[in-house]
Amino acid sequence: MTSHDLQLGGDNQAGDVAPRVARVGFALGVIGIAAAAGLGYLTDGEDGPTHFWFAYLVGFAFILTIGMGAMFFTIIQHLVNAHWSVTVRRLAEVTMRTVPMIGLLGLPLLYPLLSHDVTIWQWADAGHHEVAADHGAAAGGALSDEALAHKLESELHHSLVEHKGGFLNTNFFIARLAGYFLIWWLLARFFFRKSVEQDTADGIEPTLRMKKFSAPSVILFALTLSFAAFDLLMSLDETWFSTIFGVYIFSGAFLSSVAWLVVMAKYLQRKGRLTEVIHDEHYHDLGKWMFAFTFFWGYIAFSQFMLIWYANIPEETHFYAWRILPAWHGWSWFLLIGHFIIPFGGLLSRHVKRNTNVLLGWAVYILCMHWIDLYWIVMPNFHRGEVDFANPFSAVEVLLAIGMFGILVGLVAKRLGGQSLVALRDPLLGKSLGFKNL
Repeated sequence: MTSHDLQLGGDNQAGDVAPRVARVGFALGVIGIAAAAGLGYLTDGEDGPTHFWFAYLVGFAFILTIGMGAMFFTIIQHLVNAHWSVTVRRLAEVTMRTVPMIGLLGLPLLYPLLSHDVTIWQWADAGHHEVAADHGAAAGGALSDEALAHKLESELHHSLVEHKGGFLNTNFFIARLAGYFLIWWLLARFFFRKSVEQDTADGIEPTLRMKKFSAPSVILFALTLSFAAFDLLMSLDETWFSTIFGVYIFSGAFLSSVAWLVVMAKYLQRKGRLTEVIHDEHYHDLGKWMFAFTFFWGYIAFSQFMLIWYANIPEETHFYAWRILPAWHGWSWFLLIGHFIIPFGGLLSRHVKRNTNVLLGWAVYILCMHWIDLYWIVMPNFHRGEVDFANPFSAVEVLLAIGMFGILVGLVAKRLGGQSLVALRDPLLGKSLGFKNL
């Protein structure tokens, strides 16, 4: 098949598949989120609401990072003038286009940000940062060694948070998030509209425009994703900092988005779409990306840990100290083995990358591990390393993961129903259709 053989109809349109999937996705989303809220607020004790909002943040970050990874996939293909990916790029563009709508799911997070009853970003509630009064001193007695150590630790914590007050304050936080989503909306809108415009254009002007703006778009993407990761996730622990945390989140975002493209492509092909457009060669390259970014994620995760361990600065080391407590020790090992060692070995073979059913299994596995990675980042802040508490994992997290993923599926399916599944008149489409791996 050549690029001239492709039409706006046939198996290059989602047809009636998209509305059915959208209905199922939105139904799962509403049921999952509502059920999780019910469990959190009605059956989970006094910590239930806080537990719900921490888990909500995990689910929100999960689908947001998939969308952002798809945005990077779209931009980078234009930047490097890639031809192999043209037939799968529309799937990434559609996923990227959902990011502004995903942003609306972030609006409920204003409640735990502004409320004094439920707090997940503790820097937002000044009451959490008051240095605790010493009961012994109030009674006229001397401070014990343990009480003195606690008082000094509290004063150091208060000093660090106060020092960051110019950045970590609610008004500036909300303004930054609004700015990130505005930039993401503009980027998604520009690249999606130009790509769809190319479907019916006589020349290649839309493609040239996308190539022209791809370089500055990558810079905007890198800055906004990094700062959003700092704000939404790293600031949950207001005294901790890591200069490569944004890269860590990016690595998981891009890895999960490539896995999501494999899932989308396989599902559509099983429904009779894209059967002659996406073939083993394209899956092979998607598998290469999955393998490469599995390694990259492991490299960044180790780099972050090694530098903090070697420096041994208390403001940094407590992030990992919390995660080697009994409640989280098993999860930390599971993340290391499950997110790096197992998929690294599993995706190493060329034959795995070219067996689309096996690759689909690895894609689903990687999406699950990406959610566990975000859970491991967020949830230890729930009880802030207190050894008296067990791991909070429960049905609330599972329901929110299903609900948020359902919303993502619904949004993508709804968008898929409006245009071709392939960038029809892209000047590199012919090369993509005839692409062969060496």
